[in-house]
Amino acid sequence: MNDHLNTVITALQTRFEAQPGQFRGDPRVTLSPEHILEAAKTLREEFGFEYLSDLTAVDYWPEMSPRFHVVYQFSSFQHNCRLEVRVPISGEQPAVPTISQVYWSANWPERELYDMFGIHIEGHPDLRRILMPHDWEGHPLRKDYPLGYEEVQFTFNEDEIMVHKVHPQE
Repeated sequence: MNDHLNTVITALQTRFEAQPGQFRGDPRVTLSPEHILEAAKTLREEFGFEYLSDLTAVDYWPEMSPRFHVVYQFSSFQHNCRLEVRVPISGEQPAVPTISQVYWSANWPERELYDMFGIHIEGHPDLRRILMPHDWEGHPLRKDYPLGYEEVQFTFNEDEIMVHKVHPQE
């Protein structure tokens, strides 16, 4: 890890009570949800992380509590480094504040978090579904979402599959 990242992680620990860590040699910090907006501003304005390269979530249901981790990947081109910031949130009424006013590239990924995981993004300028139809029930990337299932067709079960398949009227 380079000196710039060490400085950044130390500052995040001091100011926002961030918990440092690593995964396969890549640095990461864990923050509470109330600190993510100020931490994002600090990363952009003070430490030169000019790009939010990824924003997603992980559902740890039922193994872990809190259920979700919102994962931010910040990149600095001038310092040639990346930093992962994780924000653990509860499974009951999951919510994080928007950072779209700091990083414009967060707008659509935050909508995707809302659509696919059901994580409410507080203060988002246009929070609505982005991938699923507006009347869709549920959030498909949650681990408790019911899976659709269609049996794979092989030569040994071809007749059984063909009986249940819908065929157009001729």
